[in-house]
Amino acid sequence: MPATDLGSHQWFAVHTRSRHENVVAHHLRGRSIEHLLPVYQSMRRWKDRTKKLNLPLFPGYLFVHIPRSESRRVLELPGVARLVGSPRPQALAEQEIDQIQQWSLFPHLLEPHPYLQIGRRVRICSGPMAELEGILIRKKNDLRLVVSIELIQRSVAVEVDAVDVVPN
Repeated sequence: MPATDLGSHQWFAVHTRSRHENVVAHHLRGRSIEHLLPVYQSMRRWKDRTKKLNLPLFPGYLFVHIPRSESRRVLELPGVARLVGSPRPQALAEQEIDQIQQWSLFPHLLEPHPYLQIGRRVRICSGPMAELEGILIRKKNDLRLVVSIELIQRSVAVEVDAVDVVPN
C-alpha cells in the first residue's frame, strides 16, 4: 500500500447499529469529522396528524471522509458497528460520493429502492404483470429494466419500470 493511502482523505461507508445513523452523525459533528448522511423526505400519517420526516436514504449507513489511519476514531463512536470492507475498510469511489452529494440536494425527489443486480431473480410487484418472476438482464437509463420471464420454457424480454421490480 502506498504511503499516501494512509494520510490522504478517502470516503468510507460506516455501518451503524439499527436506527443509529443520526446518533453517529451527531458524534461525528462533535469530533469535527467530515461525514455525509443522505436523507429523503417521507410523509407519515397518524390518526391525529401528518408529519414530514427526513429518513436515512441508506438505512444503517453513512459516509465519512477520513484518512484510513484514522478509522479507529470512527470505530470508537457509540452506535458504529464497523467500517465496510473486508478484511480492512475499503474506500468508496469519489464519483459515487459526488453523485450522492448531488442527489442530497433534492431529498424530496429521493426514496430508497431495493438493490437490483444483473443476473439475479426478480419479481414484478405491481402493474399488469404483477407476480411474474424472471432474471434481470440489464438496467437501462437507470429507470427501466429488461426482465426475462420464463413462459412455457421460453424467455420473453419485457420492459418494466424499476419501481415495479423487487429482488426475489
